[in-house]
Amino acid sequence: MFPPPRADLVPNTAAYENEPLVKATGFREYDARWLFGPEINLLGVQALGLGLGTYIHELGQSRIVVGHDFRSYSASIKNALILGLMSAGCEVHDIGLALSPTAYFAQFDLDIPCVAMVTASHNENGWTGVKMGAQRPLTFGPEDMDRLKDIVLGAKFVERLGGKLIRVRGQAERYIADVAQRASIARPLKVVAACGNGTAGAFAVDALRRMGVSEVIGMDADLDYSFPKYNPNPEDLAMLHEMAKAVREHGADLAFGFDGDGDRCGVVDDEGEEIFADKIGLMLARDLAPLHPGATFVVDVKSTGLFATDPILKAHGCKVVYWKTGHSHMKRKSAETGALAGFEKSGHFFMNAPLGLGYDCGLTAAAAILAMLDRNPGKKLSDLRKALPVAFTSPTMSPHCDDEKKYGVVAEVVREYEDLFAAGGSILGRRIVEVITVNGVRAGLEDGSWVLVRASSNKPEVVVVVESTRSEDDMRALFREEVKPRLAARVGAYNQEI
Repeated sequence: MFPPPRADLVPNTAAYENEPLVKATGFREYDARWLFGPEINLLGVQALGLGLGTYIHELGQSRIVVGHDFRSYSASIKNALILGLMSAGCEVHDIGLALSPTAYFAQFDLDIPCVAMVTASHNENGWTGVKMGAQRPLTFGPEDMDRLKDIVLGAKFVERLGGKLIRVRGQAERYIADVAQRASIARPLKVVAACGNGTAGAFAVDALRRMGVSEVIGMDADLDYSFPKYNPNPEDLAMLHEMAKAVREHGADLAFGFDGDGDRCGVVDDEGEEIFADKIGLMLARDLAPLHPGATFVVDVKSTGLFATDPILKAHGCKVVYWKTGHSHMKRKSAETGALAGFEKSGHFFMNAPLGLGYDCGLTAAAAILAMLDRNPGKKLSDLRKALPVAFTSPTMSPHCDDEKKYGVVAEVVREYEDLFAAGGSILGRRIVEVITVNGVRAGLEDGSWVLVRASSNKPEVVVVVESTRSEDDMRALFREEVKPRLAARVGAYNQEI
């Protein structure tokens, strides 16, 4: 029998080499993330695979697609995961180096219900994790993760004979062919493809060329798992600033930035303006509304309030649903509501038929943006940006807060804003008119401005976003004079600030 995982093992000991280490904090709301070494070891990953295989058997499944991102340790972690899955009697289809959406596409292409993608996503080096699902195009939600955690930490494994490994060839090529046919660009465009030396560098430039982009400039597209310039995260200002610089240097029409596992897309326009993904989503929704009247769009609670008041969406009878942040939550809600698309401020875009297959894919998002530009041949991306109603939205800011503490901290802040709302309170002279608590707390003000505080689903952090309908200075004040002081005694340093 496989030994029960422990949480007290340390590297460079005999026990660490012979027993599985799995820290409980790695089981997050909808996927798994650990620091490789101090929080999970290879035997711990094997335990995770055995637990995952046990769980998918409970769901009546046994066949699973597995891939890995480009990190120095990801292939080893994938192999350990495969050992565990095979010990559970699973038929494992290994697609090799892949983007997360390549693995999601393989579920459809190979007609396999389950997926386990080894990736640390946009997290810094040292992190690893697994994105999992058993019902395409969805990934696990909190109930699935709770059951998986219970099986793994409780060593409730069921080992079975019959495990099998199949090496799949050509999956990346079939994925690129699928995303490439989602746009066929007639107008000449010069596009920067920023990859941060992450996994997308092996796929994005080719895919964009095959969409008909006349000139693709690969930026940091060479694979280098040390990430020498910046972390591949298009929500971080460091990457966005480099993209803006490249647009100006090359006179490009726009830049796309892809995160570490390619399921997210960031955008900079022809003027070097960094456009947060929720505003890109609003541009797409406005463009798609006349083509799909009455469509539903799902947006996460970090996204701009302009979706709720947009006159073009209203004129075409479109419905907007605000929902929980997180790729799994958003995918599920988009599927449940029959939404045409879902947009998340972090850069996850969820395109349902006829635009996509429902999962988050940075290249499918890029195809949708290119198709939008092709439908507007007389307009630049900056023109579409300037046509949006005005709102001043902050980048996503994340102060450190231990995993064991962050949910308690956010619960306290939720109560404070609920009490302030109930008492008829205000923020910077504006009355609070609503408090949305579907995911942390979003306090809306009478002029349409808002502040958001929520717990990160995949890192030891709290997440902060603010938006002002008045000015950039007011947006900064909402953070500096309201949210930052409120959190000050309860959180650590921010990853970035305005």
